[in-house]
Amino acid sequence: MSPPANTLTARWAAHLDDRQTVLSGAGVYPMLALLARYATGPARTELHAVAPTAATPVDSPTTRLAAGFWSRAGLPLGRRWLTEVDAPTRGELTGDPTVDQPRLDRWAHDHTDGLITRMPVPVGPGTALVLATALSVLVDWATPFHPAPYRPATGPWQGRTLAGLHRGGGDPTALRVADTPAGPVSLLTVAGNADVDVLLALGPDGQPAARVLPAAIGALDHPATLPAPAGPGVTEDTVDGHDDRPELLVRTVGFTVTGEHDLLDHADLFGLATAARDGDHFPDISPRLSVSDARQSARAEFTATGLRAAAVTALAMRAGGAAPRATVRRRRVRLDVDRPFGFLAVHRPTGLVLVAGWVTDPTPA
Repeated sequence: MSPPANTLTARWAAHLDDRQTVLSGAGVYPMLALLARYATGPARTELHAVAPTAATPVDSPTTRLAAGFWSRAGLPLGRRWLTEVDAPTRGELTGDPTVDQPRLDRWAHDHTDGLITRMPVPVGPGTALVLATALSVLVDWATPFHPAPYRPATGPWQGRTLAGLHRGGGDPTALRVADTPAGPVSLLTVAGNADVDVLLALGPDGQPAARVLPAAIGALDHPATLPAPAGPGVTEDTVDGHDDRPELLVRTVGFTVTGEHDLLDHADLFGLATAARDGDHFPDISPRLSVSDARQSARAEFTATGLRAAAVTALAMRAGGAAPRATVRRRRVRLDVDRPFGFLAVHRPTGLVLVAGWVTDPTPA
């Protein structure tokens, strides 16, 4: 069964347009679950519907999740909050943005290895409390790609010279074609050398991110598959080889994707509609707190050797080579990713989708 954070990621992805972006429901979920625990009234009902269980820590050599909170000097904090919440970083806000903002920006930088350089929310004299999470993922491929320029012959990237990534001799079982509500989706698992894999998701031509990404996430739990040749971008033939083992050839592209998201643009999606209105929604944190800002900054870099990704989510509150052998024939499956596609970074032991994104503008050669 998928972690509840995956449901949030899929629902969020369903609201995307077709611009290039990246997001992390896994970075938002722990904060929503924490707020649900300390909220009252309708705010608690809405938050609990989105984050019904506590976030499960990811024990991983490739993934780090840091949390912190900062409160304005003199803000009364509830005893329960102070005794139960164990954030590694606790700090005080002075009310002077020239002092507070650089400190919070430095925290974001330091907890994402420099991929995110600023805290997504600005702080000012009216900021009573800031909660933040920083998620970072560093994956090295079990089998690296070979970089080579790539010029797609058709589609929206036709005529461009891109940073192509090629790999041959792979196991065809790394590619499956999922039967989804968005139609057949080709899902290629790019295995990491530890516990995180990246899935590249190529949907039918013309299907938008808002359909392909939720379909790909749903396919993690539903193994219904179609024959490989039915998959977008997939071809199959029989070729000469050194042995009769089938092989998988992959041609894709490198990319660097960033995303800036205002969570209050979809407050209902995140259970924040009531919490963003003035009221006494979190009395166990501090009297008369409401959410004034909620944002995420994310970045992902996919290269020949691995994936580097990070997301900072912040919420502000206001108070008030081998020798030749005999030639045989073997099956060869080929996947060409030559138009916009999605990607998921998935924690293998739990199935948690750490980051998800959509690529429309690959890295140029």
